[in-house]
Amino acid sequence: MKETIFITGGTGKVGFQLVQHFLNNGYKVLTTSRYEAKLTDMREKLKNTNHFYSLAVDIEADHALRTIDLFCEQNNLVINILINNARNRDYLQIVDGKTPRDQWLNEFNLNAVVPYEWSMHFAQKDPLVLRSVINISSIYGIVAPNVHLYEDFESESPINYGVSKAAQIHLTKELAVRMASKGIAVNCISFGGIKGRVDQAFAERYAKLTPSGDMLAEEDVIGAVDFFVSNKSKQITGHNLVIDGGWTIW
Repeated sequence: MKETIFITGGTGKVGFQLVQHFLNNGYKVLTTSRYEAKLTDMREKLKNTNHFYSLAVDIEADHALRTIDLFCEQNNLVINILINNARNRDYLQIVDGKTPRDQWLNEFNLNAVVPYEWSMHFAQKDPLVLRSVINISSIYGIVAPNVHLYEDFESESPINYGVSKAAQIHLTKELAVRMASKGIAVNCISFGGIKGRVDQAFAERYAKLTPSGDMLAEEDVIGAVDFFVSNKSKQITGHNLVIDGGWTIW
């Protein structure tokens, strides 16, 4: 039996692809969602549920870490790889062309504070079994949005998303330094736009603005994560790997 991978936000587009891939490759996979119904639906869609573990919990809640620890103890799981992937689209609300304070705080908490807390929590386990942390970020943590991509830029592009994703990328570097002595690699992956989340008109505008001429397919998220999970990346830490069809080079 291979290692155990804990993927937060496993019911989303990126999360589902990762859960399915690693289950099919013999890993134990634990994932979370705030909603039990989403986990049930996910289980029905998975082709392979051997060694699949799921838990309905709000990872931002004060009790979340204790709940996960208890679940792992009951199921004899030890976390070897942590993938911080959770999202909450409710935190991306724009009101009268501005992002309210609570939206700023919520999004920053989810993208920076929670990944920090969860990474530190598993890195301080005794005996230490965590060997890799992978943060799932975005090209908007690297570059500002292109106004020509949107029909109504001020109301469609939430500023708190990109700023908090930039913080997540820097968090990766900080944690890489602080965890290096423990032999834990900490890396980040910044994806470009993924098909299926936008309408056809948006996808066509996006295609014209990127060198590859297309958005990412859902399965395109797998390769980079698989690389960081594998031993092929064992000398890489603090790195932000960009998968975007060339978006950020223009």
